[in-house]
Amino acid sequence: MTPDTVINIGQQALEVTTLLAAPILLSALAIGLLIAMFQAATQINEMTLSFVPKLMIVVVVLMMTGPWMLRVITGFTERLVESIPTLIG
Repeated sequence: MTPDTVINIGQQALEVTTLLAAPILLSALAIGLLIAMFQAATQINEMTLSFVPKLMIVVVVLMMTGPWMLRVITGFTERLVESIPTLIG
């Protein structure tokens, strides 16, 4: 196995990780921004006001994108396992 192969596999793993984390992180960021603007406008500084909606939106996003995420990570794992013979020899 050459260093270029290891770097390529690592790069693919980072791309898959970014692709899988993006929907969750972006939705939590968007709802957090909306709640922060609401808190700034009303001067309500309650921690649960920001935590509970973020938790709910993360659960909803996971339910909606879960099957797609599973297909992406399964496809990556299958490609990785299928490439083992070429990586070894």
